Amino acid sequence: MQKKIITYALIFCLGVILACSGEKKKAEMLRTIWTKQEANDWYKKQPWLIGANFIPSNSINQLEMWQAETFDTVTINRELGWARGLGMNTVRVYLHDALYEQDSVGFLKRIDAFLSIAQKHKIKPFLVIFDSCWDPFYKLGKQREPIPFKHNSGWVQSPGQLALKDSLQYPRLERYVKGVIRKFADDERIIGWDLWNEPDNMTGPSYEKIEIKNKVALVLPLLKEVFTWARAVNPSQPLTSGIWVGDWSDATKMKPIEKLQLEQSDVITFHNYDSPTEFEKRIKWLLRYGKPLICTEYMARPNGSTFAGFLPVAKKYNVGMINWGFVDGKTQTKYPWDSWTKNYSSPPPVWFHEILRKDGTPYKQDETEIILSMTHNGQRN
Repeated sequence: MQKKIITYALIFCLGVILACSGEKKKAEMLRTIWTKQEANDWYKKQPWLIGANFIPSNSINQLEMWQAETFDTVTINRELGWARGLGMNTVRVYLHDALYEQDSVGFLKRIDAFLSIAQKHKIKPFLVIFDSCWDPFYKLGKQREPIPFKHNSGWVQSPGQLALKDSLQYPRLERYVKGVIRKFADDERIIGWDLWNEPDNMTGPSYEKIEIKNKVALVLPLLKEVFTWARAVNPSQPLTSGIWVGDWSDATKMKPIEKLQLEQSDVITFHNYDSPTEFEKRIKWLLRYGKPLICTEYMARPNGSTFAGFLPVAKKYNVGMINWGFVDGKTQTKYPWDSWTKNYSSPPPVWFHEILRKDGTPYKQDETEIILSMTHNGQRN
């Protein structure tokens, strides 16, 4: 009897050892940050990436775009068709953690439907997981109407202030990150995952009265976790989070969150709304990383950030380009950022963002001609 017990014990221990060994082997197989070679090999397979940050013109924010009651495939199809007509081959689209919590099955089905529409137009999106910009407090359900003449008056943060202040919500956020990325981890319709848009953005004058002062200190450890969660499901697409302000000329001058973003990103993404000279300077700063560069936000006409000024520079350095704004709509981003501090009663003399009017006609015909001349209908030179 005693020998049987010992035998069973040995068999049990052996089973545990083998199981642990299997788990260890599995863990070792989880993908790491792409090397320069891996990143550049991936980039060589892509066309020159050019597109716009996309939200349907009849949606004020991410929630209105994706909730079942307002998910509008007709408008999405029409406007992505316009994007393809300009030779665009990518768009950058924002998701929201609350949508997954509200109805994970339905949300994933709607993402799948969106990807099918995009695929029909030969467009591969970047999907944005979290965002630190604008209203820190979101509400599911019917969204408010735009504040007249106000830039992005209804856009909401994800995960929002309440979740940032409550680490007990981390498991919920982890389920969202892993659930969405796992579902589409090998989906060739997706070009990449932008894990957190402008994570250290403090919202400026728009919501500074209700923004928490230690926001960046709360975001930093969570962003690190988000990269870990995303890699745990082995996505075939690159992971990234774009830097957007500051001096990037030397690592010693960069903030901890910027260092984290660049170190963890498979490909390097960044934003720039300045002059073509400043844009080129920042490209040169980032070339030292030896990885593909994609500018995931640009184009603010009064700032000097234009298609005519930026696209030739980007083509020179093979930098992918995704401008802010596409069709004039409920986000009202044809109005400038300072519409939060200045009163506007009519459209500005020069639109801040947006390429097309609501009927699909160009705001500026010469701009669309420049885009078409640069894209050659989406083909790499």
